[in-house]
Amino acid sequence: MATRHSARRKDAQLDIVVGDITRLALDAIVNAANATLRGGGGVDGAIHRAAGPGLLTECRAFGGCETGDAKMTLGYGLPARHVIHAVGPVWRGGGADEDALLSACYRRAIVLAAEHGLKSIAFPAISTGIYGFPAARAAPLAVGAVLEALDAHGSLSHVVFCCFSEGSAAHHHDAFRHHGLL
Repeated sequence: MATRHSARRKDAQLDIVVGDITRLALDAIVNAANATLRGGGGVDGAIHRAAGPGLLTECRAFGGCETGDAKMTLGYGLPARHVIHAVGPVWRGGGADEDALLSACYRRAIVLAAEHGLKSIAFPAISTGIYGFPAARAAPLAVGAVLEALDAHGSLSHVVFCCFSEGSAAHHHDAFRHHGLL
C-alpha cells in the first residue's frame, strides 16, 4: 500500500493511502461502524470478517453506540491491535447536524486512542459509503477534527487516512492543503 501524500505536523506524521484498512499493522484502525456495532456492509463488514467472531462477541457487550461516538475493542485476527468503532451520521441533506456528528466521531476516536496510550491509528472515510455523506464535504471535516483532537490529545505519532479510492484520496489531499498541511 503506497503512501499518496504525507505531511508532518508537530509530533505527528499524517499520511493518505489508498488500500485495504484491514491490512494495516498499526495500534488501531477505525471502523466506520453502524449504531448496533454488529457489522454490516462496506468497511464495517470487511473489518468484522477479517477480525473474526471474537470482534462481534466483544461488540455485542457494548449494547450499541450513539452516532458521533466511538467504542474500542481488541483487533482479534487483524494486524492492528485494536479497532475503534466510530459511528458516523447518515447523510440527510446537511440539515440534521451531520457535519458536527461526523467531526465528533473522528475526535472521539482520537480521544480513545490517547486514553489507551496508542501511537498509531488509521481512519477510513467515515460515512462516505452507504451512509451517503458527500466525500468532498467529509474529507475537510475529518482532517480538521483529527487535527483539533491531536492538539488536545497529542499522544499519537502517526495518523493514516486510508482511502478506498483515488477519488477519496484526492479529497483528502485537498483537505490537507485546506488545513495548511501541504
